[in-house]
Amino acid sequence: MTDTPITLAELDRYPLTSLTALASKPKKIAGLAEMGIESVFDLLTDYPRRYLDRTRQAAIGDLLPGDEAMVIASVSRISSRRTRGRPPKVLVTAEVTDGTGYLRISFFNQGWRERQLPVGTEAVFFGKVEIFGGRRQLSNPVVDLIGGDRTGRIVPLYAQSEKHRITTWEIGSWVEAALGKCQRRGLAEPLPAAVRSRFDLLDRTASLVGIHRPESMGEMSAARKRLVFDELLRVQLALVMRKKALEATTRGITHVGSGELVERFHQRLPFPLTAAQQRVVSEISRDLTGPHPMHRLLQGDVGAGKTVVAASALLTAVEGGHQGALMAPTEVLAEQHHSSLVAMLEGLSVPGDAEEGSLFEGLTSERPLRVALLTNRTPAAQRRKLAVELADGTVDLLVGTHALIEDTVTFRSLGVVVIDEQHRFGVEQRAALRSKGADGTTPDVLVMTATPIPRTAAMTVYGDLDVSVLDELPPGRTPIETRWVRTTGDDAETESVVWDHVRTQVAAGRQAYVVCPLVEESDKLEARSAEETLDRLAGGELSGLRLGLLHGRVSAVDKEATMAAFRRGELDVLVATTVIEVGVDVPNATVMVILDADRFGIAQLHQLRGRVGRGVHASTCWLVGGGNTPDGQARLEAMVRTTDGFELAEVDLDLRGEGTLMGERQKGRNDLKLASLRRDRVWVERAREVAFELVGEDPDLGHHPELRSEVAMFMGDEDADFLLKS
Repeated sequence: MTDTPITLAELDRYPLTSLTALASKPKKIAGLAEMGIESVFDLLTDYPRRYLDRTRQAAIGDLLPGDEAMVIASVSRISSRRTRGRPPKVLVTAEVTDGTGYLRISFFNQGWRERQLPVGTEAVFFGKVEIFGGRRQLSNPVVDLIGGDRTGRIVPLYAQSEKHRITTWEIGSWVEAALGKCQRRGLAEPLPAAVRSRFDLLDRTASLVGIHRPESMGEMSAARKRLVFDELLRVQLALVMRKKALEATTRGITHVGSGELVERFHQRLPFPLTAAQQRVVSEISRDLTGPHPMHRLLQGDVGAGKTVVAASALLTAVEGGHQGALMAPTEVLAEQHHSSLVAMLEGLSVPGDAEEGSLFEGLTSERPLRVALLTNRTPAAQRRKLAVELADGTVDLLVGTHALIEDTVTFRSLGVVVIDEQHRFGVEQRAALRSKGADGTTPDVLVMTATPIPRTAAMTVYGDLDVSVLDELPPGRTPIETRWVRTTGDDAETESVVWDHVRTQVAAGRQAYVVCPLVEESDKLEARSAEETLDRLAGGELSGLRLGLLHGRVSAVDKEATMAAFRRGELDVLVATTVIEVGVDVPNATVMVILDADRFGIAQLHQLRGRVGRGVHASTCWLVGGGNTPDGQARLEAMVRTTDGFELAEVDLDLRGEGTLMGERQKGRNDLKLASLRRDRVWVERAREVAFELVGEDPDLGHHPELRSEVAMFMGDEDADFLLKS
């Protein structure tokens, strides 16, 4: 029998049947499996969802109506009866006491509670105190059975399963058994002593005992700090190892050139670059002249000038004798990028030396820059011609959709790839575009997003990329006033002020968007919502104006025809769903009306607002909605307060949590059970700092085998193969 400390990988191999307390309970084991607990490791990382500090529990005798209270009490009486009415319902009524008073507990349609809470049972009851029949009562409270021997001051409460009749007390007893299983050998300690000392972290054994069986809330906090660091460090090690492995195993292009082409481009712009643009262009330029392929994320708020930065990177490739590609998620966005680049680069010539052996050998020649477009709408004959021109290098820059990654598209020498709204593309699509480099080289990749991401979230979701931020708007962008029209509550307002404003703006020659409510994830329902809104407005508030309609069920041809008509000013108001969220640029549109705005997330509201304020005229965004939930109200208040997308992203993270962000990471098992990108911002940065130190000295973690093993546990198989076998 081995005496070496137990690793997490070993705990993960122990089935629940290895615990005597569970060995003969197949139904409980099946229930735990449905809760995501299949091994001793899973059980030990099923952390308490909250703790009951018995020194702070509420006394029944002190409770007042309206209090949200947690009490520990014993059941002194319990009964059930069927109510009148059709269908009849089961009403279970209990009386509980803690020695300071009595409290009635009522459960509706939960007949099994009579079996769960026989007289004498001690339990935690959590709910809102109300008065019924002159007595204090909790209706359908949360119940945690804590067992008669849970007399410690701090009681851990675990997530229960009513479906499988698994109580918090049972889970606690099984966790106790799992901790006992680890006691003799102890747990392996993967963290170097210097790191533990630097951040005053407990060892792993003490932290697991402290999170499940704390003697005080201070001990619990210290245990949580260590376990949070472990979770975040595993994520950061995986990301930093991926970054270093890409650098070590791929051959980049060292772009050489005088920088003259980029300088000419900047001089031709109608406005100087902002300080943020200058900084980011320098960061990218350093990447492009280095030996490793660039893998950089460019974050910029709506209108921050990302296209100018992207064009600068693409022109660096062209000046060095290579080609550039820009991939966008939709045809509308690809066509818009193509139009923008053609307008920006019109008349720009590429400097080059005259061919060897010609009459002009040794003299500098110039040729016009070629920008082409490739989407699914590109006709076959044009595709064939384009294929030849790409292969011989006649086309310098290619803009397109995922059509760019088809096998038939071959570049003579692809040097820089820009991917817009990168979260809309899968890892495979990005890799396919990277693989189009010539002679085994990997092109430099710049991925862009107009959805600002909080700094710690960017480190965690996109931690294998270097991050550049455009946090400054170019001069000339007109500020957008945002107003919230509350449609419910004591201070409810009428929508008429919104439609009066739309009419005034249209009379002045401007245009407006009206975005319809997000019904649910259904094109059909949202189309109906948009059509009903159009009919209502055309027959009422906006009668006599020229209205257009755009939603997910409109064909691509009709969608483009409607957008073209709106761009030309042939429509006054565009009634749409969120299909206009990205890629619609009409400088003459000065009003954005968002109906039922409280049903949209902050990122979507901010993107929609960014569709106006793109010209010289003052613009307004109207948020029409009730704000019926605290979160809904907080979102709309934040939108009114600021137009800074990065400030809004932090608000969004605080309101929504990190679940959605972490969902974008394509990993194996759920790797953040305790850590929160909101609460633990500082620990994200510390974990990243340590990950760079460890991987810098030991790229494959060969000198830290326990850490290496843990990183592999929490990755998908492909990532583990790539990082640990490369």
